[in-house]
This record gives sequence, C-alpha cells and structure tokens, in this order.
Amino acid sequence: MDAAVTAALEDARFDARQNSRFEDLADDVRGRAELAEWERLDQLLAAAPAGTVYAPDTVVQAELAAEAAAAREAELREAARVAARADELHTLEQTDPREGDEAARDELTRRAGGYVQADVDAWLAHALAAHLGHYRDPTAGLLTPPVLAHAALLAELARLVPGAAVDELAFAARLATTEPEATGDLAALLARARSGAS
Repeated sequence: MDAAVTAALEDARFDARQNSRFEDLADDVRGRAELAEWERLDQLLAAAPAGTVYAPDTVVQAELAAEAAAAREAELREAARVAARADELHTLEQTDPREGDEAARDELTRRAGGYVQADVDAWLAHALAAHLGHYRDPTAGLLTPPVLAHAALLAELARLVPGAAVDELAFAARLATTEPEATGDLAALLARARSGAS
C-alpha cells in the first residue's frame, strides 16, 4: 500500500502543478483537498511502524472513535456542571438564576421527584416575573408553559398589588400548574385592564 500512496501523492502533486499554470484551474478546491489528504496519508504511513499497511476503515474508525470520545467527555462535563448547579439550587432563596438552570431543574426532578420541581418552578417563575439574574431578559431560557404562565401572572399581580407577600401569591403556582393556558389568559386580561386604567 505504501507504493500506491506514494504514486497517488505524486499524481496529486503533478495535477496541482498543472492546475497552477491555468487561471481557471488555479482555484481547484477539490484538487487541493485531494493533495492534502494524500500528504496526510503519506505522513501517517511514514510515522507508522515498518510493515504497516494503510487500511482506510481502520483510520476512519480511529477518527470516529476519537470524535465519539471527545463528544462523550463534553457530555460528562455538562452533566457534572448541571449536577453541581442542581446542588446549588437546594438553597433557592439565596441563589440568582443563571443560564442553563432549566437543565438543573430537570436534574433535580430526576433526583428527588415532583415536589422539588414545584419549588424550582415557583422560583424560576418569580425570577422571570422580577427579571432577576439570567431572567433580566424575559426571553431567556427554555421554560415550560406553566412556568411562563406563572411568571406572567406574578408580574401582573405584583403591579396590581405591589406589597403582596410571596405567600399571598402561592395560588398563582397552583393555577399555572393545572391550567397554564387559562393562567396566561388571566395575566393578559389583567395587563389589558391595567393599561386601560392608566
């Protein structure tokens, strides 16, 4: 196979020299790519132990395995980051929302079940309604419809009754969880009434 690679490399170099003489062929991307690939194969064989035979399937499989390992490592790093953030979210009142908290919410749900999810959803809705941390931008994040409806209702209720305590607004979470669409409609109606009154 060494002789075949050497011959193919020489042919690719000859073609590249020929193409460089003609203006319309000078920008031949395919020819340059082919030459680069034959040069890479030649270097691989030169660095390989004596008697090594180039087997395209083996090389491709090794490259694919390396890419898969890198992707798996990236997934593991992301999972570790999400798990660490989920640990931080156990103290919700002392935590500012950050990008990616939706994934941490899913991790907490996986670990502890729905009762933690309800607390995190309420925290996310409050953060979105008050534009805290990552949710200073109201379009940030990938929040669920119930959380979005809850946040919209909280925002309108906070405008309607500025001094309302968090406990007084707990019903908003129950409404949003059971009837997110109706909760969103109620928030829109309150917003319309408020804008009509001003």
